[in-house]
Amino acid sequence: MRPDSRLLLFLSLAGVLLVSACATPRGTGDLGIVIERAAGSVQVVETTTRTRLARVSGLGDLSHASVVYSRDARYAYVFGRDGGLTKVDMLRRRIEKRIVQAGNAVGGAISQDGRLIAVSNYDPGGVKIFTADTLELVADIPAGSGDSARRSKIVGLVDAPDRRFVFSLFDAGEIWVADMRTPRQPRLQKFSNIGKLPYDGTVTPDGRYYIAGLFGEDGLALLDLWQPDKGVRRVLDGYGRGQEPLPVFKMPHMDYWAQSGGLAYVPAVGRHEVLMIDQKNWTETARIAVAGQPVFVIARPDGRQVWVNFAPPDNDTVQVIDTLTLKVIRTLKPGKAVLHMEFTPRGENVWLSVRDENRVDVYDTETLERVTSLLADKPSGIFFTARAQRIGQ
Repeated sequence: MRPDSRLLLFLSLAGVLLVSACATPRGTGDLGIVIERAAGSVQVVETTTRTRLARVSGLGDLSHASVVYSRDARYAYVFGRDGGLTKVDMLRRRIEKRIVQAGNAVGGAISQDGRLIAVSNYDPGGVKIFTADTLELVADIPAGSGDSARRSKIVGLVDAPDRRFVFSLFDAGEIWVADMRTPRQPRLQKFSNIGKLPYDGTVTPDGRYYIAGLFGEDGLALLDLWQPDKGVRRVLDGYGRGQEPLPVFKMPHMDYWAQSGGLAYVPAVGRHEVLMIDQKNWTETARIAVAGQPVFVIARPDGRQVWVNFAPPDNDTVQVIDTLTLKVIRTLKPGKAVLHMEFTPRGENVWLSVRDENRVDVYDTETLERVTSLLADKPSGIFFTARAQRIGQ
């Protein structure tokens, strides 16, 4: 080898070693994504120092976006309203890959083994399944009612143990369970007549029970995934009976399971109430009057508090419920259009997106005081990487 070639090789290797030595390795356990819905961008944030690390743009229509994480919490999979599925590298802070897989989508899930991504679609309806590494399509589940060729809007898509996805058919009033042990040939178990217009669904943290909220009637649909052959059971049937229903200005969400001390807390559709369910027998135990129509009802990780935000015209308000006294202990007024809430993994802080103030607020859950704010462009969903280790997240 010529002397000048050896010198160039030496300098190149030295440069690589210098860059490697200067680069600071870091984990991903304290990272998260904030959706900037109007700009089609996301912020990568850090919960330890409550700071923004980067903005990643080019994700399309994020007006109803949600996120799941790879099991190593490095990659965020962002589901956009325009049918976009975008894989974001949290460490390199860039888009790894993006596809548009439908005309209108509302969310998705990642499989138990982290190998598959499922997307719930409104247009053309149904569920599509992709590989997590390359986003290659492996299955398309039309999800129509009976023998009808018409696809249903899909809501409440979650992962479940034994490599299953569970979801509800909004138009058909059904719940389906897709066994993905053979990814290109899903095995489907279908449950019909579960109730009118299931609008969302969730799964208990242990993965046993799937619950769908019903918009077309008062009640919830419950499926025991350990004993699916027992069928779907109605829970809180007719909880609003005898009361004049209120106009619904924003659909509540079931995709967070608020539970504490064997009780589940769920939003009542069209009512200014949080309903409480005894999880031993799935019966109503109490109701808590709140400031408006609940949208998200979420529990602090230790179950000591439940935080509630609301549909318009009360969407400037957040209330905190003490789960020992079952009383509202604080009413907060962060600002216009509080769209989403997310607890840090151990619950010392909760982050709130305040869309119309272009701000994300961080509150101390002990003092219930705001500790900092971050600027964001019309923020909505907030998703931390701790979700990577949870069922149904």
